[in-house]
Amino acid sequence: MTAAGLLVAGTTSDAGKSVLTAGICRWLARRGVKVAPFKAQNMSLNSWVTADGAEIGRAQAVQAAAARAEAEAAMNPVLLKPGSDRHSQVVLLGHPVAEVDAMSYRDLKPRLLTTALEALDGLRQRFDVVICEGAGSPAEINLRDRDIANMGLARAAGLPVVVVGDIDRGGVFAAMHGTLALLSAQDQALVAGFVVNKFRGDPALLAPGLEMLTGLTGRPVLGVLPWVGGLRLDLEDSLGMDLAPDSVGGPVGEETLRVAVVRLPRVSNATDVDALALEPGVEVSFTDRAEDVLAADLAVLPGSRATVNDLQWLRTRGLDAALSARAAQGRPVLGICGGYQMLGTRIDDDVESGAGTVDGLGLLPLTTRFAPHKTLGRPSGTAISGGERVTAYEIHHGLVTPTSGDALFATDDGGTEGCRVGAVWGTTWHGVLENDAFRRSFLAAVARDAGRRFVPAPGTSFAAAREARLDVLGDLVEEHLDTAAVLRLLEQGPPPGLPFVPPGAPEVNVAEVHA
Repeated sequence: MTAAGLLVAGTTSDAGKSVLTAGICRWLARRGVKVAPFKAQNMSLNSWVTADGAEIGRAQAVQAAAARAEAEAAMNPVLLKPGSDRHSQVVLLGHPVAEVDAMSYRDLKPRLLTTALEALDGLRQRFDVVICEGAGSPAEINLRDRDIANMGLARAAGLPVVVVGDIDRGGVFAAMHGTLALLSAQDQALVAGFVVNKFRGDPALLAPGLEMLTGLTGRPVLGVLPWVGGLRLDLEDSLGMDLAPDSVGGPVGEETLRVAVVRLPRVSNATDVDALALEPGVEVSFTDRAEDVLAADLAVLPGSRATVNDLQWLRTRGLDAALSARAAQGRPVLGICGGYQMLGTRIDDDVESGAGTVDGLGLLPLTTRFAPHKTLGRPSGTAISGGERVTAYEIHHGLVTPTSGDALFATDDGGTEGCRVGAVWGTTWHGVLENDAFRRSFLAAVARDAGRRFVPAPGTSFAAAREARLDVLGDLVEEHLDTAAVLRLLEQGPPPGLPFVPPGAPEVNVAEVHA
């Protein structure tokens, strides 16, 4: 029997598709439903490695956690990782297959739709319900003819669609009405309702607008989700990096610890610092200013999808001098994956940038060679300095070889990982700061080197905090969504006879496009 399905589309990127999908997954999981998330095509530099070594969007990994399911490649069969404004790496079912520009990717889409539909069908055979997340907006009329993530997916798989809009940005009624009115009649027939996200204030003030929207479109507003601060769920893209994390409380010790994360143009897996933001008394901010990097107690150079190009960008901004000054003063610097590679003496890259041999920042004694094959894994080990157990994940083309310095971790396979010289730390492993005992030990060392009277909170649990936040999303769905209507959509599909809202877009010859 094929499972029920639903597509959560959005009026824009960052409208709330990811969190609503996760919330519905958690709500259904708490009801005992075997549910899985799905995103046919994801464009993100924030990814995750599954247990069997496949790379998927990190948002889908979080949604899988919300569903209490093991993340797998089928949940995000197509992942695009931009390396520039014009080129992206295509990751298909967890493994890279091509580097494409917009036009060559367009030609690849028919094959990708077939793969996406097969992945979705496989999930629907093994789960009771699949909650699908769209990408961007379903009303990108210039892209509709080869769409595989929004209405193209909904049409091919027979999915009812709900459209979510972010009222905090303003213009949500125009965005919802306009989204529907720019779809063809056949696409409109699948759009069954709207959800308003991030509302602040008295819902009674919103009621007249909701009634008018329903009158104009013939579709109900299925819920108004209130603004909730402090969720800090994994970012789908870089749009949320400009927002400072909400404080989780004052410091346990006498002073706070200020962390400056370099906002690289092609930053990847910036969620590595989320665990730091969770700590009471730790203030995390993203910046591209040298003065902020110099002033912080800890500077973090995160991962990058374009290591050599982002290294050049660092130099144009004077950030290389700021990091070097910190190292010379014995003030803490942490490099992760691409950031770690930049801290070395040399990078040999004929794969990602094609730049050949490039000088690194020279702050750690190591060299990096880019290999055609991407390393994907879920390594584990023990911190050499304190003995704390660490589990992590790795995603990189760059192979790092330290020539001296102290290793950070003894790996379970008998090797070592990472490098440290003085107050400069580096590792290819993502997620190490999510290990509570190691994070506390690391922060204590940072505070000591920074001369701060900061004490890590003893009871902070990253895993427990994430579970609590996913439960908040489940609560939002249960308390503020018309869950009975959602269940009807899952059981019966889109209601028949939904009215057409003009002007509409011309119908796409789907059979011809995907032949």
